[in-house]
Amino acid sequence: MGLSIWQLLIIALVVLVLFGRGRISEMMGDFGKGIKSFKQGMNEDDQAPSKPAAQIEGHAKETPSATESQPAERSDKAG
Repeated sequence: MGLSIWQLLIIALVVLVLFGRGRISEMMGDFGKGIKSFKQGMNEDDQAPSKPAAQIEGHAKETPSATESQPAERSDKAG
């Protein structure tokens, strides 16, 4: 028991009435663009990078916390 040609035509007609011809073609275009960008992303992942990524060097600025703002006592004081 499957769908006959008449049932498929009625479903297609209802879809066209609900969404309109322009909206369906717009959705299909967006769908095609999505597939294209997905394939490009997969191809970029397959390619090995020719040089390693640049690393940021240097120290991050640290903000003093409440416990560090008071002078700490050092156990190795001379005197």
